[in-house]
Amino acid sequence: MSWLSSLKSVFSPAQEVKEDDIQTVLQNYVLPNSSNALKDRISQVNVEGRVLQLTINTYPEEKDYLQQIHDDLVDALEKCGIQELNLHIIQQKHAAHGEAEHSCSSKPKAENSNLPPVMDASPKAEVDPNNPPIQKAAPQQRDVAAHPRIQNVILVSSGKGGVGKSTTTVNLALALQKLGLKVGVLDADIYGPSIPTMLGNAGRTPLIENENFVPIDAYGMAVLSIGHLIGAHNTPVAWRGPKATGALMQLFNQTLWPDLDVLVIDMPPGTGDIQLTLAQRIPVTGAVIVTTPQNVALMDATKGIELFNKVNIPVLGVIENMSTHICSNCGHEEQIFGTGGGDQLSEQYKIPLLGRLPLNVQIRQNADNGKPSVVAQDEAADSYMNIAQAVMVQMDKLPKRQRDDKRIF
Repeated sequence: MSWLSSLKSVFSPAQEVKEDDIQTVLQNYVLPNSSNALKDRISQVNVEGRVLQLTINTYPEEKDYLQQIHDDLVDALEKCGIQELNLHIIQQKHAAHGEAEHSCSSKPKAENSNLPPVMDASPKAEVDPNNPPIQKAAPQQRDVAAHPRIQNVILVSSGKGGVGKSTTTVNLALALQKLGLKVGVLDADIYGPSIPTMLGNAGRTPLIENENFVPIDAYGMAVLSIGHLIGAHNTPVAWRGPKATGALMQLFNQTLWPDLDVLVIDMPPGTGDIQLTLAQRIPVTGAVIVTTPQNVALMDATKGIELFNKVNIPVLGVIENMSTHICSNCGHEEQIFGTGGGDQLSEQYKIPLLGRLPLNVQIRQNADNGKPSVVAQDEAADSYMNIAQAVMVQMDKLPKRQRDDKRIF
């Protein structure tokens, strides 16, 4: 049995899968921004344990609503005993001539007709006035209540891997703690968790108390990572988006975080499912973008900034990593990855340049040894402290989110 299966058995109360209720949900759901029923688009439904496999037909003009459809159904199907929804999309051509956009009254022909549905959701059914169709807007960041024990959530993000994001995360967290804040760290890099190694607690597993994780202590900080749960270092995490985001939400919601001034989250690279889930379901104070000066990194960092702007997460600033290299033998300084990248992003998006960090072997060595720069007090320690102070200044400029002390985790 995998650790995730064990985890679900511990954290999820026994709940019967109610197929009649599932069918009711699928029959009553109305597609966003239209009057069309989901049931007219279903080509296959398959229930395996508490996992629902659902195949639907869509048109190109409906692509902007696919995430909302998935999220709506996840919320509704959870009450039916479903723990995971795998939504498969079959792309059809544009609606026939004369049909209005999003107004397909008959079920399009599936591309694979050899897969009969396990549950027939095709028959039309009257909408129960006491159980109206599920139709709601996708959650917005402004609607997410603050965690009752966490004052601020800071995302450390990059558009691409290999720019020093995780090293920046641990040192920023340690520097904020040194400035007097109570700090925690959540490693959301599901596919490449490196925080346990950098904080010197790789191989440790968290205790479970009252069906919640107890975070691991690292230099006085509360820390939790998927790396603390998957065992050996060479164990790959080969999950599709819904399973990865589900694991992240479980780490955030079902952990006994102490009272924290700041929870620093190490994000995976890119702008995919995990970033969108965070924007819709976790109360984020702001994001810090890590980049190197080179053009390739800047292009991807730009995508990250654009995503955060789109989902209304403030960008606190940009950190330029590996900005310069000083030869340890001769003292010659060279900008290996170029110059001015952080300044370019700062000027383009009117966000602060929080600081620059050199390409220094001590930073890498100390992180690999589980004693990051701020702990080891190497040559980069003061730079990380200055960056932490700049982050605090930007945080103080933002309005405080209303806390929901009745929220249970």
